[in-house]
Amino acid sequence: MPETTPDAPPVAASGERVPAAAVAPRAKLGVHLDANGGGTLRVWSAAASSMDLVIFDDEDLDWAVDERALRPVGDDVWEVSTPSLRAGTRYALRVDGPHAPGNTFNPQSLLLDPYARGIVSGGPDDHRSVVVASSFAWNGVEKPRVPMDRTVIYEAHVKGLTKRHPDIPPALHGTYAGLGHPAMIEHLSGLGVTSVELLPIHAFDTEPRLRALGLSNYWGYNSLSFFAPHPGYATEEARRSGATAILDELKLAVRNLHEAGIEVLLDVVYNHTAELELGGPRSSLRGIDNRAYYRQLDDGAYVDVTGCGNSLDTSHPAAARLVLDSLRFWSEEMQIDGFRFDLAATLGRDASHAFDAEHPLLRGIAEDDVLRHDKLIAEPWDIGMGGWQTGFFGRGWHEWNDRYRDGVRNFWLSDIEYMRRAGTSPASVGGLATHLAGSAPLFGRERGPLASVNFVTAHDGFTLHDLVAYEVKHNDANGEHGRDGAETNRSFNHGAEGETDDPRILTARRRAMRNLAATLLLSAGVPMLTAGDEFGRSQNGNNNAYCLDGPLTWLDWQHSAAQTQLTDHVRHLLRLRREHPALRPVRYAAEPDDGREAPAIRWYDETGAEMTHERWTDAAQRTLQYLVSSTSGSGPVDTVLVVIHGCEDDLAVTLPAGERVDSYRSLWSSEHDDLVADDRVFAPGDRLDLHGPSVHVLSAS
Repeated sequence: MPETTPDAPPVAASGERVPAAAVAPRAKLGVHLDANGGGTLRVWSAAASSMDLVIFDDEDLDWAVDERALRPVGDDVWEVSTPSLRAGTRYALRVDGPHAPGNTFNPQSLLLDPYARGIVSGGPDDHRSVVVASSFAWNGVEKPRVPMDRTVIYEAHVKGLTKRHPDIPPALHGTYAGLGHPAMIEHLSGLGVTSVELLPIHAFDTEPRLRALGLSNYWGYNSLSFFAPHPGYATEEARRSGATAILDELKLAVRNLHEAGIEVLLDVVYNHTAELELGGPRSSLRGIDNRAYYRQLDDGAYVDVTGCGNSLDTSHPAAARLVLDSLRFWSEEMQIDGFRFDLAATLGRDASHAFDAEHPLLRGIAEDDVLRHDKLIAEPWDIGMGGWQTGFFGRGWHEWNDRYRDGVRNFWLSDIEYMRRAGTSPASVGGLATHLAGSAPLFGRERGPLASVNFVTAHDGFTLHDLVAYEVKHNDANGEHGRDGAETNRSFNHGAEGETDDPRILTARRRAMRNLAATLLLSAGVPMLTAGDEFGRSQNGNNNAYCLDGPLTWLDWQHSAAQTQLTDHVRHLLRLRREHPALRPVRYAAEPDDGREAPAIRWYDETGAEMTHERWTDAAQRTLQYLVSSTSGSGPVDTVLVVIHGCEDDLAVTLPAGERVDSYRSLWSSEHDDLVADDRVFAPGDRLDLHGPSVHVLSAS
């Protein structure tokens, strides 16, 4: 690496600037309290000519009671020490600098400290940083560290998850405290999920466009701060007590979940901020050093690869350092177990805005002494050139697998809809088999199936219920005249759009949901459920409810008999996944006896014969049996037979004569609404009757 000076950040051989903890700024940033009272604030800006700390009254956010100048102390760090910085102090920054392309200084703007652990708001675009001093007791409770092969992710919204739960006290509805309440923990533990992935809880704001429509940014992908938790998810009592109480309420929820063995993952939005496009709010980074923090052309125009107005320039060491410091804070101070990185391709773009799988920030996160022990999950795309990067994030990373989502939806929904219309199948079972086995073509043998985070639904898009009940999106409530949301959903309404009382359609929809859930929970890889899908919640066909904060997006915990039945099936499938290592391999399939933890898979057709090239490539081949054997590393070999039938015709399959298989015992079937106790025992060569699209699971011995 070339020699460097404090004024010239290190560069790699490729010429890219390298982010690392030692790269300027070297000083600890943000507010650090002194043992004898008062504190020191440090802020980084390479372009500023002056910087001032403004301290506000404890009650009136508009009443400035003190103002102190920060002085440069080297490495582009500005610093001030004052007795006025104490726990609970509300403060802002004023920053001035030269007028030049890329700079947007305005000394009249009151700016948030990028490293503030607390934020208080007087209204839209009116925010102050708050000094916090948490001495929370973790009481020896440690991170559960759930192995990836046993991980089941449950994606949820803090408010929507608990807002209507009848067993959670009303004062805790929609809050961090509600998340950590015994009633919620009981549901999660009883269902069998291991890791709750929370939609963004970094402090965020609603865009002016949405406010003008009377809507709000419900999902939270519009960050004001990368350190402060969103105050709106705290109880009224905590908000009255201040930013430290909010921080401690969240910590208590994390501790309660950890005591139950449940991890907490955060959906983090480091790709852009709430400052939007040029001319948007100047709330923090834009006013501190716009040129350093945001991707721009030489004339100062933004390079927007996120679709949100701006993109964080992680090729700059200061921006990369901000991300790394934020992650370490949440991992160490808040005891968060892992992160899902929204539009993660943006974080891997270099100084020329091209994606690099070996980007120093991506490698720095995966190899960091703290973060490498946490779960790191990329949403591996953005909207820029070369933005689809599924499969390319490298060692240490796991990735949302959108190809899995599309393939599973196609097989169980759009293909069956096509067969109804055309009388012929558009595709064989081959594509589904690839996904069932862990999507090896995407992730490669070195990374293995656990690199793939499998999902059928997520927060954006149709819910599981709406996938089987709507053919087109119904987004009028979003205020964009139906222009927003995905056009291609690979859904199938089974004969009626939306609500219906036709018993045949309802029966088909319920079975389709069970087939989709079963495929997800039986596939190699890491499954992710979306909160509410376990009981078939609906958003009335809205596939982009990001701006709707109300009963449509809050989970309803009063369930019909059919919803309870679906929950029973999901719970049972998760139990099967826990009990059978064959269903959660750590490596891709190999020949029998080639490593005790590598599964051996044999594929069969409906006659019990091994699949041939002709059968794999025959679009009419919609039935598949696969026999997978594995072991957890000790104990007996575990062998499971899964039978997939992907068309509406009835069929009798012949169970295969697998090697060292003497019998099969039925474990589960998607054919019945009720969770039927079925422990029938079959011999190889026996017939199993299939009635319409279905999944059957049997243990082999």
